[in-house]
Amino acid sequence: MDLKTYKKELRKEKIRAREALSEEERIRFSADICGRIVRTHEYAEASTVFVYKWVKGEVRLDELEKQAAADGKKLIYPLCISQTEMLAVEPGTGKDAWTSGYMGIMEPVPELGTATDPADIDLVIAPCASFDDKCGRLGMGGGFYDRYLPECANAKIIAAAYEVQRSEEIPQGEYDFPVDAVATEERLIKRN
Repeated sequence: MDLKTYKKELRKEKIRAREALSEEERIRFSADICGRIVRTHEYAEASTVFVYKWVKGEVRLDELEKQAAADGKKLIYPLCISQTEMLAVEPGTGKDAWTSGYMGIMEPVPELGTATDPADIDLVIAPCASFDDKCGRLGMGGGFYDRYLPECANAKIIAAAYEVQRSEEIPQGEYDFPVDAVATEERLIKRN
């Protein structure tokens, strides 16, 4: 099996695993994951935090968003501008500041928000389909984060995932971008 096919099958398996969690488990585990991230040195030192709006079975970052706002941190979100590219945007205020974008993911309305230079991002919280104990990250298959993360030269990157998404090893292609840490409901894994 070639690398692309293997990653596609692994992605399907791990997405099924996270979607098999009950709604109550996802809510509880997500709160635990957010709490774990908030207690990191990386979070404490960050002024600008790049987060995502969760869809389907992804880790929900509601608690992290609330805490970051209370801590006076600037929250920015991905905005897909093509089939392969995204920007980081600080949203405007009010309900009109958000729209359903790529794959139905809520995104800031570009005209009401402010684009952020990737070099100004201190911390990125990235979604993933799977991870391993070496901080390998398997994304959702679009490559958006693998293309964008190298531009975030000053940021620490933490993937948010449930333990059921863990794999023995994530095969890394030349364009795959590892993360600095993975936060789950049970632990924080840091890359050596």
